[in-house]
Amino acid sequence: MRSAQEKSSKEQPKRERLQPALVLAAMGPGMVAALAGADAGGVAAYSNAGALYGFDLLWTVPVMCLLLIVVQETAARMGCVTGKGFASLIREQYGVRPSTVAMLALLISNATVTLSEFAGIASGFALFGVPTYVSVPASAIAIWTLTMSGSYRRIEKILLAISCVFLTYVVAGFMVGPDWGKALHDTFIPTFSSDLSYLSLIVALVGTTIAPWMIFLAQSNVVERDARERDIPYQRIDTVAGSIVASVISWFIILVTGAVLFPAGIKVAGAEDAAIALAPLVGQYAQALFGAGLIGASFLAACVLPGITSSAICEAFGWERGSDRSWGEAPVYRGIITAILVLSAFVVLLPNANLFGIMMAAQVINGVLLPVLLFFMVGIASDRHVMGEYCNGRIWNALMWFTIVSVTILTVVMFILQALGY
Repeated sequence: MRSAQEKSSKEQPKRERLQPALVLAAMGPGMVAALAGADAGGVAAYSNAGALYGFDLLWTVPVMCLLLIVVQETAARMGCVTGKGFASLIREQYGVRPSTVAMLALLISNATVTLSEFAGIASGFALFGVPTYVSVPASAIAIWTLTMSGSYRRIEKILLAISCVFLTYVVAGFMVGPDWGKALHDTFIPTFSSDLSYLSLIVALVGTTIAPWMIFLAQSNVVERDARERDIPYQRIDTVAGSIVASVISWFIILVTGAVLFPAGIKVAGAEDAAIALAPLVGQYAQALFGAGLIGASFLAACVLPGITSSAICEAFGWERGSDRSWGEAPVYRGIITAILVLSAFVVLLPNANLFGIMMAAQVINGVLLPVLLFFMVGIASDRHVMGEYCNGRIWNALMWFTIVSVTILTVVMFILQALGY
């Protein structure tokens, strides 16, 4: 926890005007956390939404953007005030047992999601004629080398550079020539349906927009930067900007598939199917852009997930962690990252591996874990003994509880739909 002397120094920076140089310096953690959520599963969910319902689900994007801002801003603020990660705060405030259960669920969930990222990498490279037995091992080695490089700032800069590939979805959006008027109308005027598949897609969109690991990532990134209370306004700008950029990307993915695949009646089962289907209707360039976006999204998330999983587990149990720690200093931290990457790459290379089943299992675990983690979060963020004057206010608490209740209801709906076979 920050010392009393440090906390007493926060008043002066709060009265100062925001400095553009410091705003630019703060950019990174929120942007990486939000964009990493637009992974292979996310691209597949957004593509499916557009292919099945055209622009009808565009209204979910601003709603999800608001919920993402609430969760990510709270996580970043907690990191700035306490100087600790989310896992450590859960252990301190709720005890070892809840922390152990949360970490076990996080490990299983993130390992399966990492596996799906390698499946996305394989699918994306296959669009360019690169075989899986080449793309997956090469990507695994590159990701392992990056995460073991020992410099968080360098890792963050590389991840931000990779994020630029998401612009390909925006370019593809302008290439397909959509009905912009209808797209904007459907973005702000909701379209509701009693169709069970429609409700199921909303559940999937929520699950891919706000994933449990993103909470740990947002807070951990802030702590890694040694951000303090005086940095909260700057981290807030980073968080909001990241959430908005990620939402714009998801909006354009739905726009592209809604404008091209929906009128043609083409259904897709994954992001790679959407890329392939675009080619005969729009051209090879659109397919290439969509495929490049899939590779970039999967690679970014695969770089982030093992590290944040290992960091959270080590933090919860008091083990050494950090990309700047050697094998001798942090064997568990580096061992978990290596194990997740090796296992994920190995399973993807297995013939007849049920990747879809694995991804569905990860979705179920995420659906169960997210409301629990949000409950822990709102409890900690509302505690004045922990957060001081930076604890949640009434409006932010209301938004947090709305998020918890909404996600819980949608999770129940997801289970019911799955039980009914939809």
